[in-house]
Amino acid sequence: MSGRTILVAGGSSGIGLELAKDLVAGGDRVIVTSRSRETADEVAAGLGANATGVALDVSEPEGIADQLRDVPALDGVVMAAIERDANTIRDYDIARARRLITLKLIGYTETVHTLLDRLTSSVETGIVLFGGRAKDAPYPGSTTVSTINGGVDGLMNTLAHELAPIRVNSLHPGIIGDSPFWAGKPDGVLAGYESRTPGGSLATMADVVDAVRFLLFNRGVSAHSLNVDRGWRIT
Repeated sequence: MSGRTILVAGGSSGIGLELAKDLVAGGDRVIVTSRSRETADEVAAGLGANATGVALDVSEPEGIADQLRDVPALDGVVMAAIERDANTIRDYDIARARRLITLKLIGYTETVHTLLDRLTSSVETGIVLFGGRAKDAPYPGSTTVSTINGGVDGLMNTLAHELAPIRVNSLHPGIIGDSPFWAGKPDGVLAGYESRTPGGSLATMADVVDAVRFLLFNRGVSAHSLNVDRGWRIT
């Protein structure tokens, strides 16, 4: 048993859930969040006695402090809560853009701000912020996503500077072939991406989990932006 307690915002599904499972299996205590308290509790129950569920909506930052009021002392925070949005300039939707910008850039920041009194000021304490490769690999409709994922690195840098010795890092997954979003694509969609990846295979959720653990627990790493895409952009 490590004795560590880690909060995983967005830990009720997808990569966040895979991370929560891995942390619990390694002996850590995990707090998983979902916008729905029912979902958070259900997922935590499935993870076992070392998991707790908390309702948290990072897209509504004014409510974050109240939602996290009962969270105990923490050894780490992983901000994996995300939403996807295709929002082109020609058909720009301000409301959708505002929601996504608020979720990551303000919601992530307010969550860390709220939890500071429960984070030990130590190099042992780690914070990981999820961005995405759209920050420098744009696609049609990715303007908001690309902008905020670039902003995650700016947020990482200022938090790493202000909160030291607490370590703050960012992680940017590319196309994760076995994630719920990508695995559900029609046959043939992933083949084109695989053919452009050195080695001919896409990164997996296990790859992302390993990367999060490295950023979260390695005491020598802070203010580092890590891509997980198996080198897709070099081909």
